[in-house]
Amino acid sequence: MRLIHNMSSIAEFSPAETSVPNRVIKIAVIGGSGVGKTALVVRFLTRRFIGDYERNAGNLYSREVQVDAEQVTIQVQDTPGVEMTDNGINLPDHVTCSIQWADAVVLVYSVTDRRSFDLIEQLHQQVVRTGGANMPPVILLANKADLLHLRRVDSQQGPLLAGTLGCSFYEVSASEDYSQVHKAFHRLCCQLAKQSPPASNSTSAATEKRRSPLIPRPKSPNMQDLKRRFKQALSAKVRTVTSV
Repeated sequence: MRLIHNMSSIAEFSPAETSVPNRVIKIAVIGGSGVGKTALVVRFLTRRFIGDYERNAGNLYSREVQVDAEQVTIQVQDTPGVEMTDNGINLPDHVTCSIQWADAVVLVYSVTDRRSFDLIEQLHQQVVRTGGANMPPVILLANKADLLHLRRVDSQQGPLLAGTLGCSFYEVSASEDYSQVHKAFHRLCCQLAKQSPPASNSTSAATEKRRSPLIPRPKSPNMQDLKRRFKQALSAKVRTVTSV
């Protein structure tokens, strides 16, 4: 199964074609619970929207691809949802470690959930504090743009917030528009690919600083499980239609 294909500058790459180790691009996806982080990651990597995911799984997805003719490995870290409390935000340790580990951070909110939007500025502040002098690039994604009747965040508020935070903004629908999801991640990957590769681990203190034992070893998504869920979703739709 081809996971990344028909992309103008990103194509699937087979590691057997070269003995030179791939450069690794690491992206952490962070946001509130239920905003569609996993759906966005899987949509980007597989072009599919399944809509049935285990929440807060915190999986690390890895794919070997080409970005603007450079052979790279893209690792995308899904993270548990962040919750807002009376005392601020409840930030799981895994999220902090993901920020330290990442080359770039994607902040996600849902246009149908005002609280998830209100989280973004605090999450960005956490990225600033955690990253310090090595703060990773950040982009802001507003998901579920197709649910117009449930919208709770005005379409102008996202771009205004992104301008205040100094990051790029994209309003997307993981369920209905693959092209916009691809565009956001694609541009981020290209931006990272143009940067100078980090120094070797033996000589770079900054690289060592961003390592974390809590980040799992890179692994591919369980594609058999994703296929199974996709078939279940299709079967449920067929049963629904048949019962009407």
